[in-house]
Amino acid sequence: MANTQLVADIRRALADHADPDKAEPMRAYMKSEMPYRGVQKPARRKLLSALLRTHPFDDKTVWQHTVFELWRNAEFREERYIALDIAGAPKCRPFRTLDTLPMFEEFVVTGAWWDYVDDVATHRLRELLEAYPGDMPGHMRSWSGDSDMWKRRSSIICQINRKDETDLDLLFDCIEPNLSHTDFFVRKGIGWALRSLAWTDLPTVENYVARNRDRMSTLSAREALKNADKIRRAA
Repeated sequence: MANTQLVADIRRALADHADPDKAEPMRAYMKSEMPYRGVQKPARRKLLSALLRTHPFDDKTVWQHTVFELWRNAEFREERYIALDIAGAPKCRPFRTLDTLPMFEEFVVTGAWWDYVDDVATHRLRELLEAYPGDMPGHMRSWSGDSDMWKRRSSIICQINRKDETDLDLLFDCIEPNLSHTDFFVRKGIGWALRSLAWTDLPTVENYVARNRDRMSTLSAREALKNADKIRRAA
Protein backbone atom coordinates (compact mmCIF):
# COMPACT_ATOMS: atom_id res chain seq x y z
CA MET A 1 0.00 0.00 0.00
CA ALA A 2 1.38 3.35 -1.04
CA ASN A 3 1.31 6.42 1.18
CA THR A 4 -1.57 7.93 -0.77
CA GLN A 5 -1.59 11.11 1.30
CA LEU A 6 2.04 11.80 0.46
CA VAL A 7 1.41 11.09 -3.22
CA ALA A 8 -1.57 13.47 -3.21
CA ASP A 9 0.44 16.14 -1.39
CA ILE A 10 3.29 15.83 -3.89
CA ARG A 11 0.98 16.20 -6.85
CA ARG A 12 -0.75 19.15 -5.23
CA ALA A 13 2.56 20.84 -4.44
CA LEU A 14 3.75 20.38 -8.01
CA ALA A 15 0.52 21.93 -9.28
CA ASP A 16 0.88 24.84 -6.83
CA HIS A 17 4.46 25.50 -7.97
CA ALA A 18 3.74 25.02 -11.67
CA ASP A 19 5.30 27.53 -14.05
CA PRO A 20 3.82 27.26 -17.57
CA ASP A 21 6.54 29.55 -18.95
CA LYS A 22 9.17 26.98 -17.97
CA ALA A 23 7.16 23.83 -18.66
CA GLU A 24 7.33 23.84 -22.45
CA PRO A 25 11.04 24.70 -22.71
CA MET A 26 11.79 21.90 -20.20
CA ARG A 27 9.73 19.45 -22.22
CA ALA A 28 11.36 20.53 -25.49
CA TYR A 29 14.89 20.26 -24.07
CA MET A 30 14.25 16.73 -22.83
CA LYS A 31 12.31 15.79 -25.99
CA SER A 32 9.64 14.44 -23.66
CA GLU A 33 6.22 13.20 -24.72
CA MET A 34 5.14 13.51 -21.10
CA PRO A 35 4.38 17.13 -20.18
CA TYR A 36 6.14 19.11 -17.46
CA ARG A 37 4.72 21.24 -14.68
CA GLY A 38 7.66 23.59 -15.02
CA VAL A 39 9.00 22.93 -11.50
CA GLN A 40 12.80 22.92 -11.61
CA LYS A 41 15.10 20.76 -9.53
CA PRO A 42 15.84 23.14 -6.60
CA ALA A 43 12.14 23.78 -6.04
CA ARG A 44 11.31 20.06 -6.34
CA ARG A 45 13.97 19.12 -3.81
CA LYS A 46 12.78 21.79 -1.38
CA LEU A 47 9.13 20.79 -1.50
CA LEU A 48 9.95 17.08 -1.24
CA SER A 49 12.22 17.67 1.75
CA ALA A 50 9.38 19.40 3.57
CA LEU A 51 6.89 16.69 2.70
CA LEU A 52 9.17 13.85 3.79
CA ARG A 53 9.54 15.48 7.20
CA THR A 54 5.78 15.17 7.69
CA HIS A 55 5.49 11.82 5.91
CA PRO A 56 8.53 9.76 6.94
CA PHE A 57 8.85 6.14 5.82
CA ASP A 58 9.25 3.41 8.41
CA ASP A 59 8.16 0.51 6.19
CA LYS A 60 9.98 -0.72 3.08
CA THR A 61 6.84 -1.95 1.35
CA VAL A 62 5.07 1.38 1.75
CA TRP A 63 8.18 3.18 0.50
CA GLN A 64 8.41 1.01 -2.59
CA HIS A 65 4.71 1.17 -3.40
CA THR A 66 4.76 4.95 -3.02
CA VAL A 67 7.67 5.20 -5.45
CA PHE A 68 5.88 2.93 -7.92
CA GLU A 69 2.65 4.94 -7.65
CA LEU A 70 4.45 8.15 -8.56
CA TRP A 71 6.48 6.48 -11.32
CA ARG A 72 3.87 4.30 -12.99
CA ASN A 73 0.97 6.73 -12.82
CA ALA A 74 2.83 9.96 -13.49
CA GLU A 75 1.06 12.54 -15.62
CA PHE A 76 3.94 15.01 -15.44
CA ARG A 77 7.64 14.28 -15.72
CA GLU A 78 8.40 15.89 -12.37
CA GLU A 79 6.42 13.13 -10.64
CA ARG A 80 8.93 10.62 -11.96
CA TYR A 81 11.83 12.78 -10.87
CA ILE A 82 10.39 12.88 -7.37
CA ALA A 83 9.84 9.12 -7.46
CA LEU A 84 13.56 8.74 -8.10
CA ASP A 85 14.35 11.20 -5.31
CA ILE A 86 12.25 9.23 -2.84
CA ALA A 87 13.82 5.98 -4.04
CA GLY A 88 17.22 7.49 -3.30
CA ALA A 89 16.38 9.43 -0.13
CA PRO A 90 19.19 9.13 2.45
CA LYS A 91 16.80 8.11 5.22
CA CYS A 92 15.53 5.27 3.01
CA ARG A 93 19.01 3.82 2.56
CA PRO A 94 18.21 0.70 4.67
CA PHE A 95 15.43 -0.18 2.21
CA ARG A 96 17.77 -0.28 -0.79
CA THR A 97 18.86 -3.91 -0.64
CA LEU A 98 19.68 -6.26 -3.50
CA ASP A 99 16.04 -7.25 -3.88
CA THR A 100 15.22 -3.69 -4.97
CA LEU A 101 17.31 -4.09 -8.15
CA PRO A 102 14.22 -5.07 -10.19
CA MET A 103 12.63 -1.74 -9.22
CA PHE A 104 15.61 0.17 -10.58
CA GLU A 105 15.63 -2.06 -13.65
CA GLU A 106 12.02 -1.04 -14.29
CA PHE A 107 13.00 2.63 -14.07
CA VAL A 108 15.78 2.11 -16.61
CA VAL A 109 13.67 0.13 -19.08
CA THR A 110 10.44 2.13 -18.87
CA GLY A 111 12.17 5.48 -18.40
CA ALA A 112 14.29 4.86 -21.51
CA TRP A 113 15.92 8.29 -21.58
CA TRP A 114 19.15 9.67 -20.22
CA ASP A 115 17.74 11.88 -17.45
CA TYR A 116 16.15 8.91 -15.68
CA VAL A 117 18.68 6.27 -16.64
CA ASP A 118 21.81 8.18 -15.67
CA ASP A 119 20.41 9.08 -12.26
CA VAL A 120 19.59 5.44 -11.54
CA ALA A 121 22.85 4.07 -12.90
CA THR A 122 25.32 6.49 -11.33
CA HIS A 123 23.63 6.61 -7.94
CA ARG A 124 21.39 3.65 -7.20
CA LEU A 125 23.26 0.96 -9.15
CA ARG A 126 26.60 2.23 -7.91
CA GLU A 127 25.29 2.14 -4.34
CA LEU A 128 24.13 -1.46 -4.75
CA LEU A 129 27.42 -2.40 -6.38
CA GLU A 130 29.33 -1.06 -3.39
CA ALA A 131 26.97 -2.74 -0.92
CA TYR A 132 26.88 -6.10 -2.75
CA PRO A 133 30.25 -6.55 -4.50
CA GLY A 134 29.74 -10.29 -4.69
CA ASP A 135 26.36 -10.20 -6.44
CA MET A 136 26.02 -6.99 -8.41
CA PRO A 137 28.89 -7.51 -10.88
CA GLY A 138 27.12 -10.56 -12.29
CA HIS A 139 23.94 -8.57 -12.80
CA MET A 140 25.83 -5.75 -14.52
CA ARG A 141 27.67 -8.16 -16.81
CA SER A 142 24.30 -9.61 -17.78
CA TRP A 143 22.90 -6.12 -18.43
CA SER A 144 25.88 -5.28 -20.64
CA GLY A 145 24.67 -7.72 -23.28
CA ASP A 146 20.95 -7.12 -22.86
CA SER A 147 18.65 -6.37 -25.79
CA ASP A 148 17.70 -3.12 -24.04
CA MET A 149 20.38 -0.55 -24.84
CA TRP A 150 19.57 1.52 -21.73
CA LYS A 151 20.49 -1.45 -19.56
CA ARG A 152 23.72 -1.70 -21.53
CA ARG A 153 24.47 1.99 -20.91
CA SER A 154 23.62 1.56 -17.22
CA SER A 155 26.07 -1.32 -16.81
CA ILE A 156 28.82 0.76 -18.40
CA ILE A 157 28.32 3.94 -16.36
CA CYS A 158 27.39 2.40 -12.99
CA GLN A 159 30.92 2.99 -11.68
CA ILE A 160 31.18 6.68 -12.60
CA ASN A 161 33.15 8.53 -9.90
CA ARG A 162 34.24 5.39 -8.06
CA LYS A 163 37.79 6.54 -8.76
CA ASP A 164 40.37 4.22 -7.14
CA GLU A 165 37.60 1.83 -6.13
CA THR A 166 36.62 1.16 -9.74
CA ASP A 167 36.40 -2.55 -10.50
CA LEU A 168 38.41 -2.50 -13.74
CA ASP A 169 37.54 -6.06 -14.73
CA LEU A 170 33.85 -5.25 -14.41
CA LEU A 171 34.17 -1.97 -16.29
CA PHE A 172 35.97 -3.51 -19.23
CA ASP A 173 33.71 -6.57 -19.23
CA CYS A 174 30.70 -4.26 -19.56
CA ILE A 175 32.33 -2.15 -22.26
CA GLU A 176 33.57 -5.12 -24.32
CA PRO A 177 30.23 -6.30 -25.80
CA ASN A 178 29.37 -2.70 -26.63
CA LEU A 179 32.49 -1.49 -28.40
CA SER A 180 30.87 -1.87 -31.80
CA HIS A 181 27.39 -0.79 -30.68
CA THR A 182 25.95 1.86 -32.99
CA ASP A 183 23.72 3.72 -30.52
CA PHE A 184 24.86 7.23 -29.56
CA PHE A 185 24.05 6.84 -25.87
CA VAL A 186 25.95 3.57 -25.56
CA ARG A 187 28.96 5.05 -27.31
CA LYS A 188 28.78 8.20 -25.21
CA GLY A 189 28.46 6.07 -22.07
CA ILE A 190 31.68 4.22 -22.90
CA GLY A 191 33.49 7.50 -23.31
CA TRP A 192 32.04 8.93 -20.12
CA ALA A 193 32.98 5.89 -18.04
CA LEU A 194 36.56 5.90 -19.34
CA ARG A 195 36.86 9.69 -18.95
CA SER A 196 35.81 9.37 -15.31
CA LEU A 197 38.42 6.68 -14.71
CA ALA A 198 41.11 8.75 -16.43
CA TRP A 199 41.19 11.25 -13.55
CA THR A 200 42.69 8.58 -11.31
CA ASP A 201 44.22 6.16 -13.83
CA LEU A 202 44.99 7.86 -17.13
CA PRO A 203 47.62 5.29 -18.27
CA THR A 204 45.08 2.47 -18.04
CA VAL A 205 42.55 4.45 -20.07
CA GLU A 206 45.08 5.48 -22.71
CA ASN A 207 46.30 1.91 -23.02
CA TYR A 208 42.75 0.57 -23.31
CA VAL A 209 41.82 3.07 -26.01
CA ALA A 210 45.02 2.34 -27.95
CA ARG A 211 44.44 -1.42 -27.83
CA ASN A 212 40.83 -1.14 -28.90
CA ARG A 213 40.93 1.87 -31.20
CA ASP A 214 39.99 -0.15 -34.30
CA ARG A 215 36.86 -1.44 -32.57
CA MET A 216 35.90 1.72 -30.68
CA SER A 217 33.83 4.54 -32.13
CA THR A 218 35.48 7.92 -32.64
CA LEU A 219 32.96 9.37 -30.18
CA SER A 220 33.91 6.92 -27.41
CA ALA A 221 37.63 7.43 -27.92
CA ARG A 222 37.36 11.21 -28.07
CA GLU A 223 35.28 11.36 -24.90
CA ALA A 224 37.56 8.93 -23.07
CA LEU A 225 40.65 11.08 -23.68
CA LYS A 226 38.95 14.47 -23.52
CA ASN A 227 40.78 15.56 -20.37
CA ALA A 228 44.07 13.74 -20.94
CA ASP A 229 46.20 16.84 -21.49
CA LYS A 230 44.65 18.60 -18.50
CA ILE A 231 45.29 15.57 -16.29
CA ARG A 232 48.92 15.37 -17.39
CA ARG A 233 49.48 19.09 -16.73
CA ALA A 234 47.95 18.76 -13.26
CA ALA A 235 50.25 15.84 -12.49
